[in-house]
Amino acid sequence: MAVHAVSVEGLQVAKAAQGLVHGMGSPLAETRRSCGRIAVSDATVLLTGETGTGKEVFARFIHGSSPRATRPFVPVNCGAIPENLLESELFGYVKGAFTGAGSPRKGRVAMAEGGTLFLDEIGELPLGLQVKLLRLLQERTYEPVGSSESLTTNFRLIAATNRDLSIEVKAGRFRSDLYYRLFVCPIRLPALRERTGDVPVLFSHFWRTRGETRPVDPEVLRLLSAYPWPGNVRELENLVERLSVCTEGAVVRVRDLPSDFGGLGVSDSAYPEQAMDDAVSHEIYTPSITSYDPTPTPLVASVPRMPPAAVPPVAYMPPMRVPTPLPMAAAHADDELTPPPLTLPGETLELGSFERPEFPSVRLVLPIDLPTMLRELENAYLDAALEQTGGNKKEAARLLGMGRTTLVEKLRRRGADASKA
Repeated sequence: MAVHAVSVEGLQVAKAAQGLVHGMGSPLAETRRSCGRIAVSDATVLLTGETGTGKEVFARFIHGSSPRATRPFVPVNCGAIPENLLESELFGYVKGAFTGAGSPRKGRVAMAEGGTLFLDEIGELPLGLQVKLLRLLQERTYEPVGSSESLTTNFRLIAATNRDLSIEVKAGRFRSDLYYRLFVCPIRLPALRERTGDVPVLFSHFWRTRGETRPVDPEVLRLLSAYPWPGNVRELENLVERLSVCTEGAVVRVRDLPSDFGGLGVSDSAYPEQAMDDAVSHEIYTPSITSYDPTPTPLVASVPRMPPAAVPPVAYMPPMRVPTPLPMAAAHADDELTPPPLTLPGETLELGSFERPEFPSVRLVLPIDLPTMLRELENAYLDAALEQTGGNKKEAARLLGMGRTTLVEKLRRRGADASKA
């Protein structure tokens, strides 16, 4: 049992560490070092910062770096639990304490025995419970609801809030004695707009975590770095998910961004002339991810512009990197949403392993219906990839250099368009 507890806690620590990604020279580096120094003690920690800055991530990091790492980490959101239930949720209750209490129940304080109790949004704690929490911190004793017997406890407290508790104290909404009891090791987490250099690195982290390999236009990262990020890191993570799901092109460009970020919020199909430009030489950014101090790696794609007469306009596609075919056992794993790596380590493959669809020679006659031509070109590649992989969408998506969800969405839209015709 002890081994199992350690392994689960190890996963929590690893997850917390992933959320501490930042760039070189970031103010978050000093914050992380401070948390590492504090972690070895049992001192109470008060994490402050705007919503979405990662307060629970840092709380888990402190717990995982402390001598209590093998014991439970018990989070409680003080703002999400109704006031009339919060006391019994924290301290538990005995049988018969109230109607419906047919059996005793342990509270979160008892669950955190030997470990860490994390009280998130502690500024939402009612005044009546603030008194009991103060006694708990000072005496290390508490009484379950309906009991007159005091129980002792041993835990480490980490509290977090997005409010300014000093203002709450002046307004009479937070007890001053509890405030000073919590204010032992205060840690302020900077907002994302205060560390804009971390935006490309965090983008890379979330992009790679989703299994994405598509490159990103540097102008996209410039616009994201200039955005104020009122939702901080959580807002950035949600944007990365949106781009991963909704972007149809082989490169993420400014037009794929929502309008709030300076983009158009539309896909390549609405701008076919720009989609064709993706084939020519352009400096693009390929996100890379490391553990703590990753540095974005720019990549210049040197794809020469082909003379108009050299290749039929409809048949021209840029050189592509395609994967090694999967073993037969893996060919049926079609239920995963994240595409695996495009190549094996140190291996570079050319387009020769993927058969191009055959296209007739085209003689252009004005007016040219370019959107229709591009749709036909895309459909030909989709059909060829599906035919070559026996209908396996995951493998077909790998051949086409896109995520499986993107391929499924393209097929869904194609079917919807066909039904309207």
